[in-house]
Amino acid sequence: MSYTKPQFEVADIIKKYRNSLEEKTKLSAHQKRVFTNLSQCRTKKLGYHKDKCDNSKCGHTHISYNSCRDRHCPKCNGLKREKWVRMREEDLLPVKYYHVVFTVPDSLNPLFIKHSAKLDGLLFATAWETIKQFGLDHKHLGAKMGMTCILHSWGQNMALHPHIHCLIPAGGITKNGKWRNTAQQGKFLFPVKALSKVFRGKFTDGLIDLDKKEEINLEPKFDPDKKYLHPFYKKKWVVFAKQPMHNPEQVVNYIGRYSHRIAISNHRIKAVDNDRVHFSWFDYRTSKADTMNLSTDEFLHRFSLHILPSGFMKIRHYGILSSRNKTAALACARKFLGAEPPVSMKAMSWQELFETIYGRKPLACPVCKTGKMVVVEHKRPKCRGSPMKMLSPNYKFYVQQ
Repeated sequence: MSYTKPQFEVADIIKKYRNSLEEKTKLSAHQKRVFTNLSQCRTKKLGYHKDKCDNSKCGHTHISYNSCRDRHCPKCNGLKREKWVRMREEDLLPVKYYHVVFTVPDSLNPLFIKHSAKLDGLLFATAWETIKQFGLDHKHLGAKMGMTCILHSWGQNMALHPHIHCLIPAGGITKNGKWRNTAQQGKFLFPVKALSKVFRGKFTDGLIDLDKKEEINLEPKFDPDKKYLHPFYKKKWVVFAKQPMHNPEQVVNYIGRYSHRIAISNHRIKAVDNDRVHFSWFDYRTSKADTMNLSTDEFLHRFSLHILPSGFMKIRHYGILSSRNKTAALACARKFLGAEPPVSMKAMSWQELFETIYGRKPLACPVCKTGKMVVVEHKRPKCRGSPMKMLSPNYKFYVQQ
């Protein structure tokens, strides 16, 4: 895997234009902190570490500025994503997998902006409750299923578009402890129109419950006996299901694509000029790639909409894939399917993982090619707490790309 440094970065736009945005829009303390992290990533403000080649005939030195490690940063999630994907390979079963997307109407966007943690949590819960209900129904399967789901809050144009990507194995564990494959010869999971109606009902029930508890304020109010008359209920609720994936390679590809993605990558930004940002996007309505341009204020405003609440888990596992049930459930499924468990990747060091992904040793000297780069000096940031304080003295830094 090769790496090319992008010409324009989100960090540069934040540095230059965040003050303009803050004069017009109120940002939360958490959003401001994320903006600060991204703007300082791999700069001298976060400190640095100096590496030197241990080959006495070479002695090459290199200074690397520390990373912010923020999950919203376009530069800090590559290795995290690959490590997470390889851990998920241990959960794969030799069955088909379905990719299902749960989406809510855009009329709910104001509520998601104001109560993001509550509404995002409700989106997770109702998506799983919908799949769980269909799975337990003997008409469809009659077994306990599992799913891995990932929250995305954006579309290609960076506008708010809350939805959940779900990866679901084609089967489940029955009450007798046996694996049962899905019906329909594996052509589809469950009827999407039926899924949409049940999902809509469960989500609106959740809205009514949150409103009763005064955790959100619904306008207009729902009449529980006449939900179908409410404007939210009349909107189109979409559950989209793609064709099943037939091999583990496809499954891993999908997991990696969605797991640690952020609202926009640096490589999509094509130009920043005259206080406007030009970036590439794909219009799914026309199935064409295009370039969009937004004012810098609007660009940063849209980016801020996708900053997750502090501590919010954007990747969750349910049913037989949850932490509590996974070990026993997967062993049961593999026994029934006659499959051996995959080789564990947990013992792989970050150096080995880096070499597997990028095809080069991270600590190898780039000059002599024979020596090893070792840390000889490091400087911690002065103005903020540093993750270095929590690390052992033997911690080894990796070479920044």
